[in-house]
Amino acid sequence: MVLAEQKASIIIDKSFTISEVDERLYGSFIEHLGRAVYGGIYEPEHPEADEEGFRKDVMALVKRLNVPIIRYPGGNMVSAYNWEDGVGPREERPRRLELAWRTIETNEMGTNEFVAWSKKVNADVMMAVNLGTRGIDAARNFLEYCNHPGGTYWSDLRKEHGYKNPHNIKVWCLGNEMDGSWQVGHKTAHEYGRLALETGKAMRLVDPDIELVACGSSNTNMPTFPEYEATTLEHTYDVVDYISLHQYYGNRSNDTENYLAKTMDMDHFIKTVIATCDYIKAKKRSKKTINLSFDEWNVWYHSNEQDRQIEPWSIAPPQLEDVYNFEDALLVGSMLMTMLRHADRVKMACMAQLVNVIAPIMTENGGGAWEQTIFYPYMHVSLYGRGVSLQPVVSSPKYDSKDFTDVPYIDSAVVYNEEAEELTVFVLNRHLTDKMTLTIDVRSFEGYQIVEHIVLEHDDLKAVNTLGNQRVKPHSNGDASLTYDGQIEALVNKASWNVIRLKKKA
Repeated sequence: MVLAEQKASIIIDKSFTISEVDERLYGSFIEHLGRAVYGGIYEPEHPEADEEGFRKDVMALVKRLNVPIIRYPGGNMVSAYNWEDGVGPREERPRRLELAWRTIETNEMGTNEFVAWSKKVNADVMMAVNLGTRGIDAARNFLEYCNHPGGTYWSDLRKEHGYKNPHNIKVWCLGNEMDGSWQVGHKTAHEYGRLALETGKAMRLVDPDIELVACGSSNTNMPTFPEYEATTLEHTYDVVDYISLHQYYGNRSNDTENYLAKTMDMDHFIKTVIATCDYIKAKKRSKKTINLSFDEWNVWYHSNEQDRQIEPWSIAPPQLEDVYNFEDALLVGSMLMTMLRHADRVKMACMAQLVNVIAPIMTENGGGAWEQTIFYPYMHVSLYGRGVSLQPVVSSPKYDSKDFTDVPYIDSAVVYNEEAEELTVFVLNRHLTDKMTLTIDVRSFEGYQIVEHIVLEHDDLKAVNTLGNQRVKPHSNGDASLTYDGQIEALVNKASWNVIRLKKKA
């Protein structure tokens, strides 16, 4: 069958600046949940384990993603976590009931080990403190342990544990999803806002140079959204730097057109939180701007049923192990582009999570590791999305779906790296049957030439990757070409993720 072709266009100009992209937009997340830690990043009995028990095959895949910052140790888990359990001699660490996911936490891996692992993969740490069952005292002691040079009880204890130099962790989350009834120590916005304020004040006395993230709503469907953000910021505005956003999507109804349009909801979520932050800014007559940390985002729905079968109080069971398909990769690419188009306010983000648990990287205990379908758009945007985010002017045919109207078939984001003299155009074609003849106006980038047109495509929207069988992987056979008058012409295939890279001629 010969597929139909439709036409779309994009105008790109150097002057259409959104913002410099904070590289922390490409962060990720490791929680003590399922096999993210044990059997994921840490497996001392594995043939690929290094001297500290970290899997070298996993580290190699993480390095390919160039992840700049990783959130730890939770997540829901942090709201009943005692950080002291995870430091000191391993043989003295207690086993605990982990209440969020109802497993046994052995505490073989803790703060110091995670910091050591993060350095090996060239990532900074975004640390979360427990504001569920604990509060000010535990948080300020934890910060002292991590960041104070020495000469005090907690900093000297770190030295006793073999870490002479401070970890110098500069981003700290004040709790996790405190609006959720499922959270141990769930709090109203007033309760949480007061505790977060006082905790943040104490932490800043220990280390004035840290950045603090306040909890926002767990998702847009929460009945308290966006009032939770507003009330929280009423209390914490002067002490925090960011407010968090969390959002997961799924295709439970098997309606791909509607599924691929869900970034319209993500865009609305971001705009609503920005408006709420700026309302409180105006109300307080403040000159300070609160930015956004989208520190949990991904597709999450495939594993829901199997997770209900897990035996409680087991150690590192296979939880939340979504096996991602091709259409999931398309949505992940669109989610990344949505955040890029808000790079002026979304400064940090964490794909949740990094290994095994709703993750781009999967492993077998004792066996191999491989890239899920979502690995590729995440890698592309992390590698080529460094620079200045430009606002693309897109003209595209549109469609209506079950929940959304006027959804453009062509979704796009653009990043210009002036120092490297590189321009990257990310393009998603949402059309499930038709190719798109795409014209991109790049006349303001005189002297640039196309160096690569990467395409991720597959005829089966449900195709998945497994160990040794990478059914969904990118190729560089896209047909984008540059005409003499500064126009890129490309035939963008149906349901495809595209990365068109340009560089100035030497």
